[in-house]
Amino acid sequence: MISQPSRHCTVELQALPSRIGQVRRIVSAQLRYWHLDPLIERAALGVTELLTNVHRHARPDKTCTVEIELLLDRLTVSVHDHDPRLPELREAGPSATSGRGLAMVAAVADSWGARPDGDSGKVVWFTLPAPSSTLTRPVPSRSLYDTALEAPARTLAVNDRRTEHAPARSAVVG
Repeated sequence: MISQPSRHCTVELQALPSRIGQVRRIVSAQLRYWHLDPLIERAALGVTELLTNVHRHARPDKTCTVEIELLLDRLTVSVHDHDPRLPELREAGPSATSGRGLAMVAAVADSWGARPDGDSGKVVWFTLPAPSSTLTRPVPSRSLYDTALEAPARTLAVNDRRTEHAPARSAVVG
């Protein structure tokens, strides 16, 4: 189900590989509709990483809801699932081939975090700035993957606490 009142869009899905690509295209189309083209690549990468984490880690099921919302000058993308376990960050060596999803989100987002959602479930979210200057700024020529691996440390808000984490290239989700 998709609802699109004004500057809000919600998509409910099973986080299966085939559906992740569809949601990525939905998010991209919605941002084009809102004239937020410069945010498409970062938002699509972030939602892909969050949905991949639901697919790989969420229990008891893979049902989730993706929500994108534009309020004033901030785009928030969130993924709600039924697994109450909050993401765990672990150190990873430079040759790690998986487990960098949240590190990628942290590298491309302005802020991000996770919080419990009711008795069973959680929300993992990230924000992107969307001021008018962002709308006219050219998209960087470097790939987001390269940028994510070289990003400085970010602040993560978990359960209303602010915690500094190591540089994104060393963070891993378990």
